[in-house]
Amino acid sequence: MASEVFSYESLVHAMAGAVGSVTAMTVFFPLDTARLRLQVDENRKAKSTPAILADIVKEEGLLAPYRGWFPVICSLCCSNFVYFYCFHYLKASWLRGKQSAPGTDLIIGIAAGVINVLATTPLWVVNTRLKLQGSKFQSSDIQPTNYSGILDAFVQIIRGEGVGALWNGTFPSLLLVLNPAIQFMIYEGLKRQLRRGVPRELSSLEVFMIGAVAKAVATTVTYPLQTIQSILRFGQFNASTEKSKLLSSIRTIKCLLVNRARKNGMLGLFKGLEAKLLQTVLTAALMFLLYEKIASCTFRVMGLSNSHLKKR
Repeated sequence: MASEVFSYESLVHAMAGAVGSVTAMTVFFPLDTARLRLQVDENRKAKSTPAILADIVKEEGLLAPYRGWFPVICSLCCSNFVYFYCFHYLKASWLRGKQSAPGTDLIIGIAAGVINVLATTPLWVVNTRLKLQGSKFQSSDIQPTNYSGILDAFVQIIRGEGVGALWNGTFPSLLLVLNPAIQFMIYEGLKRQLRRGVPRELSSLEVFMIGAVAKAVATTVTYPLQTIQSILRFGQFNASTEKSKLLSSIRTIKCLLVNRARKNGMLGLFKGLEAKLLQTVLTAALMFLLYEKIASCTFRVMGLSNSHLKKR
């Protein structure tokens, strides 16, 4: 059983996915800064992404778009390692060499996403706080935070808000496992269509394009929940008084969605979508390109390139 869980092939996929995602996020990080600021700061006007970034640089300095880069990269590296490992391990265990199907990819993607969320949510809560620390908000009710780093943020959150606060936003995050699940379902499906039963390595342009399409669809469908997730992780909201944690989470999500829609209209639920799409589509496309190339080169060195392609 241990040899099945600790699969070398799954490890290659996990390492390739982690390296690809970290590199891609670093390249497009300022776009994510613009997206997060629009989601959390309700009073900031939803201008174009370049205009938002120009405002941030003018208000907070040239390096402000890269504030919080290190904790985000740490979280992303851990998160994608866990997700890619679980996805390919579960897929290999389920299919055992058989051809996959969109429904199978979706179910496996959801299962991998649940494991990933439960394991890495504390990292994302901390990185959201650190990324927004020192920002100049236009909403007066947002209280400034003062963390000296990742470990200090963990300590302060546990002392001031309790251990449970590290899992703020877990419920919408569990709902949002649909995002990577849909993304991987579309990506793997388009990849099978391009190959049409012939094992071959896709071109860089093909990988980039299907990665972009897959992420664009997944992001647009789940964006309102992503906004609520960011607000909950930031921690500055009026929590529900329900005794049941599940009912409390559902009521909190409902209230945040309704309040945002009342204040800004239905389009307010999609505030920052332009920046998110620009960032996430480009990041995902580059990530998948790097992931495929790294995994392919590794398997080729191992002499497993043909068998590796047939399994996918």
